Amino acid sequence: MHRTGGVRKTVTQGVYRGVMHPAHTMRSGVRPEPLDRRVLGLAGTLAAGGVLAVVNGLSGGRIGLPCPFHLVTGLNCPFCGTTRMAAALLQGDPGRAWSFNPPMFVVLPIVAVAVGYQLLAWTLDRLGWIRLPRLRMSDRLQRVVPATFLAGMALYGVLRNLF
Repeated sequence: MHRTGGVRKTVTQGVYRGVMHPAHTMRSGVRPEPLDRRVLGLAGTLAAGGVLAVVNGLSGGRIGLPCPFHLVTGLNCPFCGTTRMAAALLQGDPGRAWSFNPPMFVVLPIVAVAVGYQLLAWTLDRLGWIRLPRLRMSDRLQRVVPATFLAGMALYGVLRNLF
């Protein structure tokens, strides 16, 4: 890797390619980049949530996980309604899904697409078919994005119980 004029570049067989160079086929002897453990954690969480949403939707809302925060305090936590929101989306009712939890209605599809892309890129890389560029966040963004998300959800949790 070389730094040239503030732009990170990769050297491949004597040719400079930018970090987000187009996908290219694999060369023999090149080991695939490992999958980030955070991607695996998010993928597992999304898969479990998807299964729960399907079960909840198929049971007509009778089967689901009660929110421990709601059981103890009687207040809605920032994530209350996410299972019902996902079940409504699976039933093709985005209006109803929005009413259950608007912030998660926006965030979950973005996270699902990003995680799905990372899994696809890793799988294609492991199979040796093609190497797609991986999504990356700077160290600063890796700190700011989760903190901003949690602060926003905390604010939403307070506001949803006041109004």
